Amino acid sequence: MEFSSHQTLSLFLIINSLLLSSSPLLHALDTISFTTLGRLSYAFDIFALPAAGPAREIRLTDGNSVNFNGHFPPTRPDPNTHHLIYVTERNGSSKIYLDVLRHTTRGSSRSALEVPTESTRSQVLLIGDEQTNGRVSMKDRPTLAGGDLIYISTHEDPGKPRSSWTAVYSTELSTGSTRRLTPSGIADYSPAVSPSGAFTAVASYGEKGWSGDVEELGTDIYVFSTRDGSGRVRIVEHGGWPSWADESNLYFHRRCEDGWWSVFAASFDIVGGKIDVDSVVTRRVTPTGLHAFTPAASAANKSFIAVATRRPGSEYRHIELYDVVLNKFYELTQPVSPNTHHLNPFISPDSVWVGYHRCRGETNDGVGNDNDLVIENVRSPLSSLSLLRVYGSFPSYSPDGERVAYVQFPGVYVMNRDGSGIREVSKLYAFATSWDWKRKGVVYTSAGPDFSSESTKVDIVSINVDDEDSSHNYKTLTKGGANNAFPSPSPDGKWVVFRSGRSGHKNLYIMDALKGEEGRLYRLTEGPWSDTMCNWSPDGEWIVFASDRENPGGGSFEMFKIHPNGTGLQKVIQSGTGGRTNHPWFSPDGKQIVFTTDYAGVSAEPISNPHHYQPYGEIFVINSDGSGLQRLTHNSYEDGTPTWSPKYIGPTTNVELPYGASKCQFEDCHWLNIAIAPHQASKRQCAAA
Repeated sequence: MEFSSHQTLSLFLIINSLLLSSSPLLHALDTISFTTLGRLSYAFDIFALPAAGPAREIRLTDGNSVNFNGHFPPTRPDPNTHHLIYVTERNGSSKIYLDVLRHTTRGSSRSALEVPTESTRSQVLLIGDEQTNGRVSMKDRPTLAGGDLIYISTHEDPGKPRSSWTAVYSTELSTGSTRRLTPSGIADYSPAVSPSGAFTAVASYGEKGWSGDVEELGTDIYVFSTRDGSGRVRIVEHGGWPSWADESNLYFHRRCEDGWWSVFAASFDIVGGKIDVDSVVTRRVTPTGLHAFTPAASAANKSFIAVATRRPGSEYRHIELYDVVLNKFYELTQPVSPNTHHLNPFISPDSVWVGYHRCRGETNDGVGNDNDLVIENVRSPLSSLSLLRVYGSFPSYSPDGERVAYVQFPGVYVMNRDGSGIREVSKLYAFATSWDWKRKGVVYTSAGPDFSSESTKVDIVSINVDDEDSSHNYKTLTKGGANNAFPSPSPDGKWVVFRSGRSGHKNLYIMDALKGEEGRLYRLTEGPWSDTMCNWSPDGEWIVFASDRENPGGGSFEMFKIHPNGTGLQKVIQSGTGGRTNHPWFSPDGKQIVFTTDYAGVSAEPISNPHHYQPYGEIFVINSDGSGLQRLTHNSYEDGTPTWSPKYIGPTTNVELPYGASKCQFEDCHWLNIAIAPHQASKRQCAAA
């Protein structure tokens, strides 16, 4: 089905008016802050370039928040109008929008491929929380198929630890009726709808589940009926990010045995309206010697595909066109914006335009926020709780709730709770922060390298953040010098619990808060495992911590709590076999614990995002007795190091960094920085099937 601009906009405006009538949230009572690796500096917008040759970019989205993973819906050709469906994170939660942009140019002789001098925009919310049973969720990879929108959402709990919540849904835009297409208990990623709309292809584990890989998920390609999810079959073993060329040919990517990410093609026969699985043939399309991934194809011109690439010697990923007939690459974004990353291309139905998202940087029209943020409001799924994403790692609040300490690498910083008054209070390379309950302005931290061995020199220090002399405002409390980290003071201000590797294993110790271990030191836990990331409860009765004691050295961490005298050890929660529950922190009343975990698996193919060490990290809260587990954040990033504010902080305007921070710069996936010798690449070829 094709829509005119007027028909499309009218249809979606009707739906949007219904959405605005939903009930407001209740007043929040508590606040949790956390950090998300790199997220506050993304500032993505969606851009497009003509496939025919070099030209200036057209920016399609409005510079508001983070806009990504676009789709050009099928509409009647109009050289001065763009229709764009995309994911946005404006107003603190993931949504899907439709934008209709009508460009006008000065002078009748100007080409439609030139950048417009003026534009008008109509903008419609297609999918928000209301279409997902009122639940906050991540939405991703939207595609319009006739009158239905096909997309990913994470609003349904599969009920199994360490399992992704991602599933494909179809919403009929004229009625708002929504249907789940992914079978119960299955996680699907990266949906792509065939040109006719009959089939949807996804990357999926099937029933085997997530293996724990955070580079390539190890998914297969499945295809099912777009109408109702029926007829689901696996057509490719080992593949992700499918894209259709026509009804019987699609492209996908995989990481090969030779180390390179490459694009592959799968062809098959349709018999009786169903895919003949036995007829599937796959072949490698892009060559060795570079990474090529996230392919995009178009049925209007099957001679080329668009791919994201990382070439040896380049620090950036770029969008290139690959001629599948001549086996030749053509640069697209590198000549236009060489020094930024470009992600996840998509092609217009007529093959004229190639879209992608990147940092908006310096925009031509001055619209949008180009600066890093200090604080960002995040939509909370709980009416009793507000969520704040904070710039920097390991945020913690002063006992009166008025100040926040956090770390950058290097440096310890303090700011007011509203993001104002940022100042560096120590130049130490440090991680973890916690405030003394009794001595005003005293913050504890771990000075030394993080993610290090038991024997690495890391010390607990106390910093007087009100002392202006940052070179002499701290005191070293530990003397053992064997990975002493994650300090947390007792509510009476007398003691500090921390982890130490001084015995050859990372266990918990308690020392004098004022004099350090020279005053008094005793061991709290003992064993050939790692007890770490400890936090003292506000009533002084419990210390919660993460531990791998049930599988020492295996990489999994469960959450335990113990009395300060070493009695009453209890396991609070684990995230399935091999899972992680890290960085626990008690609520001000001690009744709940917030933590980061892989309990909800991974929500998107990691290669489609910037680098995240732990892309499974989501923030959860649980009652201190181990009951009432609830998920708080929904995204494909790494959320971590959560903390609880002692007083409620309501929704505020997002706060920008007051100094000249770098604009929208982030790291690409570290595992793309490989160097493979030519003779190795020639000897090791990727399997075709």
